[in-house]
Amino acid sequence: MQFVFGVPKGVYVGQTRIVHEASITTQHPSLHGFNLALHVGDDPLRVQQHRIALLNQLHGFGVNQMTWLNQTHSVLCHRVDAQATLCAQEGDALVTSSQGHALMIMTADCLPVVLGNQGGSEVANLHAGWKGLANGIIENTIATMYTQPTWAWLGAAISQPCFEVGAEVKAAFCNKYPTLDKAFVAGKQADKFYADLYAIARYILQQYGVTQIFGGDQCTYAQNEDYFSYRREAKTGRMASFVFIQPQDH
Repeated sequence: MQFVFGVPKGVYVGQTRIVHEASITTQHPSLHGFNLALHVGDDPLRVQQHRIALLNQLHGFGVNQMTWLNQTHSVLCHRVDAQATLCAQEGDALVTSSQGHALMIMTADCLPVVLGNQGGSEVANLHAGWKGLANGIIENTIATMYTQPTWAWLGAAISQPCFEVGAEVKAAFCNKYPTLDKAFVAGKQADKFYADLYAIARYILQQYGVTQIFGGDQCTYAQNEDYFSYRREAKTGRMASFVFIQPQDH
């Protein structure tokens, strides 16, 4: 796990990796490493122990609660300024102004996007697969925030050379944002293209006034020792990207 530099003071952003000191051994080779997802066929107890280990690690930075989602490739965004509920809500984005509350998003090729305002008083975390990006997950998350986000961090996702899609995916973006034609290059087969999720996200963010964008230089598919990848191995674990505002008294 590494923290991101360059975000406002008191805001912490990071992403887990396959290797973690608290990872518990499993009988399933495809789920080895620090899996944090309950929906991939892993032992639920093992996953919960991983989540508790992560919470304990972040607790040292002032985190006292974490919110997870049942992610559905939607554009649903939830504010979680109140106490976290025991049951995970369905959706793909979270926003908070509460201190010590970590927003958790799971990915294994899709793009995690963290947003925040200049003063470090409001943050958001969202899961952006191609469907979410095309349908407006970034736009809807920004609309849910009370303040204007000025910075974003793009976590590890599948890179363009490894992400071949059909013509319908390109059309979904270019019909909405014609300029995004440049985010696609021709594939090896007819009506196939290689899509750049990072470039797509950067463009949309810039249209909505987000001027500082960090990250966007990893590949979950190619960096097999670092990240889980659904395209590389369909039965696999999930990383977690997180963001939280550290309590002022910590």
